[in-house]
Amino acid sequence: MLTQIELQNFGPLQSVQWHNLQTINLVIGKNSSGKTFLLKAIYSALRTLEEYQRGNENRSAAEILATKLYWTFQADKIGDLVTKGGEGSLSYKMTMDTRQFQYSFGKDTTKNIAMLENHILPRQSNSIFLPPKEVLSLQHIILASRENDTVFGFDDTYYDLAKALRNATTLGKNYAEFAQSRKSLESILSGKIEYDEAVRRWQFKKGNQKFNIGVTAEGIKKIAILDTLLGNRYLSRDSLIFIDEPESALHPAAISKLLDIIAMLASNGIQFFIASHSYFVIKKLYLIAQQQSLSIPVISAINDQWQQADLKEGMPDNPIIDESIRLYKEEVEQVLA
Repeated sequence: MLTQIELQNFGPLQSVQWHNLQTINLVIGKNSSGKTFLLKAIYSALRTLEEYQRGNENRSAAEILATKLYWTFQADKIGDLVTKGGEGSLSYKMTMDTRQFQYSFGKDTTKNIAMLENHILPRQSNSIFLPPKEVLSLQHIILASRENDTVFGFDDTYYDLAKALRNATTLGKNYAEFAQSRKSLESILSGKIEYDEAVRRWQFKKGNQKFNIGVTAEGIKKIAILDTLLGNRYLSRDSLIFIDEPESALHPAAISKLLDIIAMLASNGIQFFIASHSYFVIKKLYLIAQQQSLSIPVISAINDQWQQADLKEGMPDNPIIDESIRLYKEEVEQVLA
């Protein structure tokens, strides 16, 4: 499990120190505050370790990382990721249990990362990034844009997810908590999403009816992606899942059920990093923390500064929460007027 993250001069993230990470970790802030950027920075480092340490690569870890950063952030050169006007090089350090992975480079770096140090043990589990937009209806386009055209457009979070969804759902015994989570996910869907080999496309199956994935609601497709990754065994108990804006395209009841499923999976070993600007998501995770006496670290962007808190200890200070409280007070005042 990741326990600590430190970044300096990483794009919009001038200085971030996030300690005492747990199985569920939350990033909150307004639009363009750097939430997604932070998740992608962590994800890029993890995927580098997973690709390098499985023995199928002739490239060094530094070469894999440079490629990962290039395709994830899609900058002309990775040196462009260094904070403009910042002092010093970009640096990244993460701790997994007690072992560290770190690297740094300057603004003139093209693709050769000179300083990289790794002491983290080999990882057989997969990390995955679930972006706000679903990918099922775009899977073939994403794969073609990278594997045939090799052009910018869909970054590596989309490409990695599209590849992971290639694996067919496996029949037979699965982890008990995964099987239960899949049942819960499918209850939200009121059906199943399946890949039809005959027509080579995803379809939504409800009873005896089948619907083309293109006419299926985006929220259903998003839930189906997590269901598929549990079913095809891409995810395991030691996986890390990054979810950007879980509230996107989902109604409140579905968001609540999804976060309950996330809490169930987290209790069985999967580590989650969630970015959100939804008061509903924050409040639901706060209730989970209180009900289960669960530590849920939260890092919050306030005026370009990142502040740490824990939902187990209460709701953190943040403009998103402040605005929700202000609207509530305004409603009460109108009722009492």
